[in-house]
Amino acid sequence: MKTRLNCPCGEYITATNEDELVELVQAHLAAEHPGREYDRESILFMAS
Repeated sequence: MKTRLNCPCGEYITATNEDELVELVQAHLAAEHPGREYDRESILFMAS
């Protein structure tokens, strides 16, 4: 299960499960990187 993602901007996002990670990453993208959107598969591909 992938629960961590390091954004190129330096933000380190961690969650307890993949569903939470996808939600947190999508919220981070909306707040910090408007116009950047990734689907679940892309987020999990980049996560560890």
